[in-house]
Amino acid sequence: MNTHIHRLLDDAFEGVETTAESRELKEEVRTNLMARSAELEASGLTSASAAQQAIDELGPIEDLLGTSGRSEAMSMAELHARNKVRPQPGFVVRTTLLSVGAAVATTLAVLAGFDVLSGGSAAVLGLGLAAAAMLGFVTADSLRQETSTNYPMPTARAVGYGLATFGVLASAASFAAFAADTGRVVLAIVGGVLLLAALGLFSWLGATQTNRHKQWVRTTTAGSGNRFERDEDAAARYGIYSGVIWVAGIGVGIALSILFAWWWSLVVLGVCIVASMLLLATMLFGSKAKANN
Repeated sequence: MNTHIHRLLDDAFEGVETTAESRELKEEVRTNLMARSAELEASGLTSASAAQQAIDELGPIEDLLGTSGRSEAMSMAELHARNKVRPQPGFVVRTTLLSVGAAVATTLAVLAGFDVLSGGSAAVLGLGLAAAAMLGFVTADSLRQETSTNYPMPTARAVGYGLATFGVLASAASFAAFAADTGRVVLAIVGGVLLLAALGLFSWLGATQTNRHKQWVRTTTAGSGNRFERDEDAAARYGIYSGVIWVAGIGVGIALSILFAWWWSLVVLGVCIVASMLLLATMLFGSKAKANN
């Protein structure tokens, strides 16, 4: 049994006049919320997050009681304050420590790159990868947190964003290590491959992202949003097309780097970026998109 439901339900009914009708409605809602929170917990959410999402999906109590005039009159700021979610202390501490650690590692990597510290390209690469790993974790951890306007992102997708962030930063570390020792061409090849893979993953994750807005946000912003938010099939198609472009780009980039020179991976990177931008523009603003909208 999810005990968080009882506290949240009491908070939701705070200020509502106690009548036979409101008591009956409260118990009916409690039963529905318990069932919904059980479904959300089964999908991987914690009991606290499941209870909060279930109560958010319920919408304003005034609507259920047929007294929604006051709720509809509330401004966006008032609704935000009413649904405010405070950051968890553990998350704040983790983010602060890891961000400081990443800043220190990056600073030391720069010093090693300019031979102020010993270690050369190995130190640059190692410290750069450490900073990339810390910032990648911060990215995933941040997306897993509930905010006042958004539900927490599913763990697997949040980890995907964290890996993509790590890939971009790790590629920068590889290129920096190559700059410190241009004889190690393999570092440039690895950097190019990591960058292609990370950008491809970012494109796919962004295109296939579903709406995480809470009910009160969706209600106040009804009718807004881009084509991908209104048409999930279009977002799925864009994700598939982007995946094909980047997978093919990674393969071609690796082959050209091995057969000819490492900088061919940068050429392939540019082609993939241009192709992705053209695909995005076509999907959002093409004639078919206009017809659907």
